[in-house]
Amino acid sequence: MSDRSSDLSASIAVFLIALPLSLGIALATGAPLQAGLVAAAAGGIVAGRFGGAPLQVSGASAGLTVVTAELIHRYGWRTTCAITVLAGAAQLGLALLRTARSALVVSPAIVHGMLAGIGVTIVVAQLHIVLGGTPQSSAIANVRELPAQLADLHPGALAVSTLTITVLLVWPRLPGRAGRLLRKAPAALAAVALATAAATAAGPGLPRVDLPSWRSHALPELPDGPVLGILAAVVAVTLVGSVESLLSAVATDKLIAAQRATTDRPRRASLDRELRGQGLANMASGALGGLPVSGGAVRSITNVKAGATSRRSTIWHGVWVLLAAAVLVPVLDLIPLAALAALVLAVGVQMVSITHIRNVTRHREALVYAVTTVAVVLAGVLTGVAVGIGVAIAVALNRLARTRITLEAHEGVHRVCARGQLTFLAVPRLSRVLSQIPQDAVVVLELDGSFMDHAAYETLQDWEDAQLAHGGRVTVTGRTPRPAAGSAEAAAGGGAPAGRSAHGAKGPHHCCRPWTPWHAVQNHCEHRRAPAAAPRHRAGRLATGISAFQRDTAPLVRGELERLAREGQQPSQLFLTCADSRLVTSMITASGPGDLFTVRNVGNLVPLPGSESGDDSVAAAIEYAVDVLQVESITVCGHSGCGAMQALLTTPPDLPPTPLRRWLRHGAPSLERMSSRHHRWARISGRLPADAVEQLCLTNVVQQLEHLRAHESVRRRLADGTLELHGMYFHVGEAQAYLLAEADGFFEPHVFTSVDPHDTASDLPGNPEGAPSGALAAASTGAGRTEAIRPIERDSALEQATA
Repeated sequence: MSDRSSDLSASIAVFLIALPLSLGIALATGAPLQAGLVAAAAGGIVAGRFGGAPLQVSGASAGLTVVTAELIHRYGWRTTCAITVLAGAAQLGLALLRTARSALVVSPAIVHGMLAGIGVTIVVAQLHIVLGGTPQSSAIANVRELPAQLADLHPGALAVSTLTITVLLVWPRLPGRAGRLLRKAPAALAAVALATAAATAAGPGLPRVDLPSWRSHALPELPDGPVLGILAAVVAVTLVGSVESLLSAVATDKLIAAQRATTDRPRRASLDRELRGQGLANMASGALGGLPVSGGAVRSITNVKAGATSRRSTIWHGVWVLLAAAVLVPVLDLIPLAALAALVLAVGVQMVSITHIRNVTRHREALVYAVTTVAVVLAGVLTGVAVGIGVAIAVALNRLARTRITLEAHEGVHRVCARGQLTFLAVPRLSRVLSQIPQDAVVVLELDGSFMDHAAYETLQDWEDAQLAHGGRVTVTGRTPRPAAGSAEAAAGGGAPAGRSAHGAKGPHHCCRPWTPWHAVQNHCEHRRAPAAAPRHRAGRLATGISAFQRDTAPLVRGELERLAREGQQPSQLFLTCADSRLVTSMITASGPGDLFTVRNVGNLVPLPGSESGDDSVAAAIEYAVDVLQVESITVCGHSGCGAMQALLTTPPDLPPTPLRRWLRHGAPSLERMSSRHHRWARISGRLPADAVEQLCLTNVVQQLEHLRAHESVRRRLADGTLELHGMYFHVGEAQAYLLAEADGFFEPHVFTSVDPHDTASDLPGNPEGAPSGALAAASTGAGRTEAIRPIERDSALEQATA
């Protein structure tokens, strides 16, 4: 199907959802029903044309339902239209100031709490219409009047509403072939259509849609009311509409990334441009007598899942709404109001998301979420958000001030554990604990926090100086908190006393890093030595390294490893490299747990299928990574000074076979390729290989990539376009990574290009939109961290020299 055909079918699917939804939102706000259609058309055409999220669909805002209803009740409809125009102008100004990203700084717990509060308010209001009554002016009044409404049910309205909700729930789950055909129609359209048919068959008696003539359609008038009240209303519409639109744009991007291949994705959303489009759409909608506009998750999800490829689908859906408003008025007048109320009630229920509640609970933000929700229901959106921000600040201050300090003594060693941020608020407790330690004792001070202010630093500094002066020993472990910005220590480049060793020497321990060689720790670094009186492990260097991991690293990664243990591994890349001890894969790729599925062997060899002679380990790993784990790319990484390549070059062929020599025969094709006149030499961009060993190391990477293509699982995924192959070379002495440029699916002319720390991920092969490709797209700041591939330019002189 062509892009235009895909966009056309998607626009029709979105239109069929937007039409009843727009009427329902207009009904919920108390605005003229045409206002919902005006907002849908303005959102589709204006925001679709000028917005920055190509597949996001804008229209009448469910998130602004409560705010709009309150404005209409207080100022009247025409003044509300003028407020919508002013809010659009405010959004346009914010877009010009490039503040869109700042809107996402608000805590997700506050945003989701605000949406949940709006959802609750919508539900209690629409319940009255569902039951055959009329909603009140506030959520509290609606709840208070609900018992009386339950006692005075309208059977016809309740039956229509029940039918609507039942169809909404059952329609996506219809089984069988017939169900698949029926599900092509949106559930919202099916629900309203069936409810309308049932109400028509039952005869008159139910309130129905009544679209007055467009000739009497109300347009905005100059705001009439207190200036501060009007300004507050503009701020409320701007705030809620902007946040809802930007969050929807981000969610739409995530949905596209999850469901589509890289080549099928439109550009990622430009949030400032999207805010500009929303502002223009609100100005147009308000000026034409429409509701406030914002991006909608329901319509956008439908647009993506229907196969839309560009902003044409959004614009066309707005055109269909305009045509429907002009020619389908007799049909729309048949829709019972109870069906629209049930549809909006279902949207309100969806705004109270169980997934959001689980997320905020997991991040210990449930209190902020709950308070914001209740405050929005009781006091309105602006007041509720302000209360939520206040609670979030109080929670953050409480966490900053809450520091747990404990003291344990075991076999002559006193261990002090400080968990949390060390600020002046924790100094009294810290001093009290430190004063209980004898001045000549052996002390291990464990700091588990990310911040230390000047007062806490001075307290620890003075205590440690006194302890050392009286013959004590102090070892500081855990994270190294930084002194407060602006302090003398920060200005001098000094750190917290976590940099002080057991014998009192100051300064950062450059050898105390996760990749530190054991011999360096054993011979040079006092920081990791256990105190003299502490019990020592007898297992040697391995036990020392494990102990350092448990003490320094395990507390930092435990949460992530718990998640991986719970959810299982989902690596993005198979990384096949040499077993050489100088290659630390996590360091040179800036990857962490769960990122790489790593296979290591002598010489980074990939045996051809059928040549393993009893050892299928590499082939099994490839099949598992490609077919089971569904990795997106495979990287073969060689390195300088490879012992396997040296052995291939220097070992006579007539020596008796050993396990190592039998394994190295899989590298013979690399040696033959380097000697052949039919293949260009692999080389590093800008220079010739240093010697024959480096030449063979480079050639071996290219050859093993060709071996990979011979494996059935790899060949199949390459043909589907769902797998990429990368070559990499790491020069150990230079701590420099080089990536192999791919051209037209083949690695010619085999040029390895150095990775610069300032390269961007947008230059990765097969990645035109700039999305990172696995761990190789990690941001580069350290030695050997790979980030991207620079475009290769042929060097004719070098090519002639290497040909």
